[in-house]
Amino acid sequence: MRLPAGHGSELRTAPRPGREDPRLRFARRAGRAVSALSRRLGLGAGGVIGGRVLLKIAPAAVSTLAVDRDVFLVSGTNGKTTTSALLTAALRYRGPTDTNADGANTPAGLANTLATGTADTVVLETDEGWLPWVVERTRPGTVLLLNLSRDQLHRHHEVGRVAALWRAAMSHVDLVVANADDPDVVWAALASRRQVWVAAGQHWTQDDVVCPRCGEQCRHEHGTWSCRCGLGRPAPDWWIQGDDLVSETTRVPLELGLPGDFNRANAAMAAAAAGARGVSPQSATRQMRQVSTVAGRYAVREHQGRRARLMLAKNPAGWLETIHMIASHDRPLVLAFNSDGVDGRDPSWLYDVPFHLLDGRPIIVVGRRATDLLVRLQLDGLTQVERGRDVVSALVDLPPGPVDVVANYTAFQDARRELSRAERQ
Repeated sequence: MRLPAGHGSELRTAPRPGREDPRLRFARRAGRAVSALSRRLGLGAGGVIGGRVLLKIAPAAVSTLAVDRDVFLVSGTNGKTTTSALLTAALRYRGPTDTNADGANTPAGLANTLATGTADTVVLETDEGWLPWVVERTRPGTVLLLNLSRDQLHRHHEVGRVAALWRAAMSHVDLVVANADDPDVVWAALASRRQVWVAAGQHWTQDDVVCPRCGEQCRHEHGTWSCRCGLGRPAPDWWIQGDDLVSETTRVPLELGLPGDFNRANAAMAAAAAGARGVSPQSATRQMRQVSTVAGRYAVREHQGRRARLMLAKNPAGWLETIHMIASHDRPLVLAFNSDGVDGRDPSWLYDVPFHLLDGRPIIVVGRRATDLLVRLQLDGLTQVERGRDVVSALVDLPPGPVDVVANYTAFQDARRELSRAERQ
């Protein structure tokens, strides 16, 4: 795994000073000061820059600040932020819980969360490429592995390589709560001491054709998967049946404030993890019901009679899940697409997404790479498609009423800013 300069072996060999070590104490103060300055200058929340300063002064800060804390790590290509929010809500039933709610999931953001929080329990959304690094330093009690698929290939290795790195890291973990429907996740989780298997589902299987253990074909049929080498879908400990979350001994209604089957799967993962650590499924689901928006996702913003629901879809698997959710109605759509650094600079994966399922409704496409998406939709035969200037003007061009705005990562942040400015005017 490629690590940025300054985050290599020196962190693994640095001594662990005590909580009151003067160097760490100074680093925390410096990080807080830089974060506050960033906020005052309007440069953002400042957590990442504060974390960078902290790590520059005290490179072993993540290891030190994780000592004597009950750390939960949540990682996967899709669903990290939402699952972390749901798990945090569930664990707060038993006491205070810190989390990186801003989604800053690489070392600087994680360091800032550990440095600024005081709770003994910490839920850390963790970038999938950085997960082995974080496992080594925080020694988590529980790791949630959601899924693995192609994403940001200019930065990440191919899926099989990430799975191999995960597997090596999981050998140091006591408990892994894992998606039984993802072969790469299962192979990695089997290296841990204990597993809780959740039938979280997997609509996207194009990255699971090759068995992660032996390289032969992995066969998917009748809701299960297997390879002739013996690797196969384990019997789940938890699954979703109708509107309920079910185990061999428990059935509890899974009523959420978040839409979509994929969020029900995220909730099942969170409930299973909380249940393994002493929170009853009934209490966990009751707590999770309070979560209705996560870092702006699924928030509804009003603009001139249009009720825009914001959704994030950042890779083929994420777009497929979102399309499944919105295909059941005919709301107009605004699709926003960029290919900036954190989006992944190569937009060719758009051709793996079944956009034909969106035919028959008005669609306006915006963003810095709107042309790529526009061409892709036209090749799928969609006819009611137009090019727009930005999200706000696109909403005005659509009929009053509900509108779904679906965007990849930087386009999603652009949409939030545009709508916020429009509300202030």
